[in-house]
Amino acid sequence: MEIVRPADRGYEAVRHVYSSTGRPGSVLLPRTSAEVAEALATVLDGGRPFAIRSGGHGMSSIATNTGGDVIDLRALASVEHLGARSVRIGPGARWGAVARSLAPLGLAISSGDSGDVGVGGLATTGGIGLMGRAHGLTIDRLRAAEVVTADGAVRRVSDDESPDLFWALRGAGANFGIVTSFEFEAAEVADVVQTTAVWQPTDTAAFLRAWGRTVEAAPREVSAFLYLGGGPAPVAQATIVYAGDDVESARPEIERFLRIPGLAGQRSVVTPYASVPLTTGAVHTGQQRASTHTGLAVHLDDDLSGRLALLLRTSGADMVQIRSVGGAVNDVDPDATAYAHRHQNFSVTAVSVTGGPVFDASWEPVHARMDGMYLSFESDHAPSAVAEAFPPGTLRRLRSLKARWDPDDVFDHNFDVTPVSSGAVPR
Repeated sequence: MEIVRPADRGYEAVRHVYSSTGRPGSVLLPRTSAEVAEALATVLDGGRPFAIRSGGHGMSSIATNTGGDVIDLRALASVEHLGARSVRIGPGARWGAVARSLAPLGLAISSGDSGDVGVGGLATTGGIGLMGRAHGLTIDRLRAAEVVTADGAVRRVSDDESPDLFWALRGAGANFGIVTSFEFEAAEVADVVQTTAVWQPTDTAAFLRAWGRTVEAAPREVSAFLYLGGGPAPVAQATIVYAGDDVESARPEIERFLRIPGLAGQRSVVTPYASVPLTTGAVHTGQQRASTHTGLAVHLDDDLSGRLALLLRTSGADMVQIRSVGGAVNDVDPDATAYAHRHQNFSVTAVSVTGGPVFDASWEPVHARMDGMYLSFESDHAPSAVAEAFPPGTLRRLRSLKARWDPDDVFDHNFDVTPVSSGAVPR
């Protein structure tokens, strides 16, 4: 197993992540599940803080540090077709590469809006994607996984093998182990209809209300992500995806969005799904330092739309992102996975370049209207976020499983479900 230290050639390429810079004492690069177990034993023997990295793009689990260790899974990046719609994917693969590998097979897995995101983090947290209303969260397509648990064992988990651990991995996975491979049931998707549109709304609150109604009225083939800039003259940009290549069916559904007042331009294409997630392949240098707050909402009603408009107008946030959920996401029983939010229709995220108390205070009126949280979009690692991300019954079950599978809280580099007063042995 390769171990890269500060004096080694290649260290600069492995020290940072997308949202943070770091100077770890060592970066371990395992190539197999057995080497992941070896890497875990090595960092635990060393006694320093450690992080686990799949793609290094996430905010909910900062995958670097200063003076500690990093287990970097980039070498476990294979995408293997197992037959029919079954595929096995390594945690270090990036979703853009996954989409390109599956496209010739006529298959796809809905992931996020960035192809640079690693498989491991997203596939253990949820996965709100641009085909989510058609095909569910990424975790909803997961059928089995291989995971290294805190005791160093390599385990296969599924509905039939350690089903309680499999349940926990789908939504709170970073608390329970290091997943070394995922087995998904992909969807049969060749091409999609993708629309990119820009609006210059004169009344942001009215625009948001209309957007919310249009999303909720759309058939589940349609998923839509909206990005609004802050300031006195807001601009809105959206990516709208119809999951399929039936242009005649897609056209009237896309046109409903284009009739929202303020349209400044639009472009629609039939394209392989692999071209939808924005993929740059850029080396991580800590380039994204923005702070974010996030929550889930059932509707963009008058009150919430007004609060979001005020947040943008007063420069409380530099951007607000609204991603659609609902549809197939909400077909899943809330108790089926550790991600239990199965009645909301929107994920709402505020972004601030500077962050700080002003941003926190500006978010609070919106925060008061949120109904749950999706952890992958939250940069504040306050313990209170855990209670928002997991409803009480879900959190109780997670804490019981954490005590069983990770009693010493080995995996604490995330939104840790362990109660503060649990008595877990600190590292």
